Amino acid sequence: MLAPFRAATRTLAVLVAAWQALVWIFSPPRYILPAPLDVLGALWRQPGYFLANTWVTLAEIAVGFVAGTLIGVTIALGVAALPRFGNLVWPMVLVSQAFPVFVIAPLLVLWFGFGMASKVVMTTLIIFFPVASAFADGLRRIDPEIIDATAITEATHWQTLIRVRVPLALPSLVSGLRVAAPLAPLGAIIGEWVGASAGLGFVMVQANARMQTDTTFAAMAIIALLTLALRRAVDRLGPLLTPWAEENEFSHRVNKGKRP
Repeated sequence: MLAPFRAATRTLAVLVAAWQALVWIFSPPRYILPAPLDVLGALWRQPGYFLANTWVTLAEIAVGFVAGTLIGVTIALGVAALPRFGNLVWPMVLVSQAFPVFVIAPLLVLWFGFGMASKVVMTTLIIFFPVASAFADGLRRIDPEIIDATAITEATHWQTLIRVRVPLALPSLVSGLRVAAPLAPLGAIIGEWVGASAGLGFVMVQANARMQTDTTFAAMAIIALLTLALRRAVDRLGPLLTPWAEENEFSHRVNKGKRP
């Protein structure tokens, strides 16, 4: 599980080294491309400023991610349990994804204000669709023979859904969460770009207006770390939700003569 993050760390190190080499070779003005050391200097000079705004963005991401997950799971369960509900709601869900986020964001700021609410709603709108889509697909792809076997137990439709279909579809839900995790910071940052008084997106807007490119890059670096941390948290959550999947993967590797 750590392999993707080790690979990401190596890739990041190579990119930073290439970035520093470009600065040494071409010597661009700092307002066009600051060196990595300039970015570190920006973080070092005002740690409290970055920390305070990071907490704001992190809170927006966390609340929006949880809300988007709950809404996505609810929609997927409704689609699986009530086909008529699915026929009514799913086209509306698809249409909601057709509107560019930069069009929706100003409306959300107008409706919910410049505070945290508009950013949470923006993050929720971005998160819920991959979660709903992946989970609904997992619920729909359950082997029909398994569903037929539940008839022997005289289980009701809802009992079959909760006790059979939902557990078997949890790996699909985890896959949807893995897709959604990198998108959560995007929703918060876009909302902050449009209108905010705090947050890393606000920091970037203010820094760009003053041509403080090193500060902009510092905020971007923090956003990248938050994204990696959220994805890591989702990867750690996966085995807790689907322990049998991890056991099956272990057994598969052992049977093929591979080290776990």
